[in-house]
Amino acid sequence: MAYDNNNVFARILRGELPCQRLYEDEHTLAFLDIMPQSEGHTLVLPKEPAEFITEMSDASLEATMLTTRKLARAVQTVTGAPGLLLSQFNGAAAGQTVPHVHFHIIPRFPDQRLKSHGREKAEPAELAALAERIIAELAKSA
Repeated sequence: MAYDNNNVFARILRGELPCQRLYEDEHTLAFLDIMPQSEGHTLVLPKEPAEFITEMSDASLEATMLTTRKLARAVQTVTGAPGLLLSQFNGAAAGQTVPHVHFHIIPRFPDQRLKSHGREKAEPAELAALAERIIAELAKSA
């Protein structure tokens, strides 16, 4: 299947749509999910156009995983979550809703019920405040 250059993440990567950026380098972009399942729900994307993880180059996959780890540490520290759920879906049959590879970092707490994905938008001011805290935490380890 051909990559859809007009998917929402491709448009974010091109700067056509806004996002609450947390981190960006030559190969990856990380930002807060606007419909978080838990406070701090973060998405990490490769800049390489790929719908499935199996389509990614080794270099892009390595960079994406390193960024995922970097963000996971910062998100966990800022939220105080004792656990993290990392997930990545490949194809609509697996639950992928945007046809661009992306990793979810979802902070988890004991007895917490996750919100349904894609149902409730977070308040922009709350996302901005949380982003500032995560960015500050990332700066400590830079």
